[in-house]
Amino acid sequence: MITPDMKLRDQRVVLLGGTSGIGLATAHAALAMGASVIVVSSSAQRVADAVSGLGERASGYTVDLSDQSAVRGLFEQLGPFDHLVYSAGDSLQTGALAEMDLDTVRRVFDVRVFGAIAAVKHATPYLRPGGSVVLTSGVASLRPQRGWVALASACSAMEGLVRALAVELAPVRVNLVSPGLVRTPLWANLPDADREALFAASGEALPVGYVAEADDLAHAYVYLMINRYATGQTVVVDGGGVLV
Repeated sequence: MITPDMKLRDQRVVLLGGTSGIGLATAHAALAMGASVIVVSSSAQRVADAVSGLGERASGYTVDLSDQSAVRGLFEQLGPFDHLVYSAGDSLQTGALAEMDLDTVRRVFDVRVFGAIAAVKHATPYLRPGGSVVLTSGVASLRPQRGWVALASACSAMEGLVRALAVELAPVRVNLVSPGLVRTPLWANLPDADREALFAASGEALPVGYVAEADDLAHAYVYLMINRYATGQTVVVDGGGVLV
């Protein structure tokens, strides 16, 4: 049933990294507001599982987002659409720079920064008037911890990228969501006990008193899609983490 709150009715939303975590939650939120969604991942199984769970107004594509020609081909195949969401990212890579191979740092940038740049480059010709781009960084740029050099650098790069794109691509709106700690598969490289201990301790320290679920972040992405006066902005959703 279509309601007055369905501000994305009849719009197409493309979500790169949309098969798990924040991207998948955002796909569900966009569907609830009347959109049709296209989710994209490098894993055929994750694409199939996501589309099955999202329902009849969802479709999916398996694409290696580090392959620029594949990304270009994706948008040529999709044709016109209204909103691009980029939330793709590998498991978090942390560690002291002195002990980290530079290829590891490059891989962080390949997916999080260069993947986003390639996506925007090839998506822009197909964005309809009134369309938007919502990218993803993280609060590592605002309050880095020890061992976060690669991650903090990539997140900072995204903030500058979004401001420049908002000017260059106007009137297309370009914004950024900067999540704090969120329960998503990005933390899957930690042992279960360590991960739960991290979430418990971090939740107690946050002003809101808990660690976010992906749904908490999805609202920010949808807000930036529908707010026609927001561009070049970074929206921090971190439970107050940068304050404490």
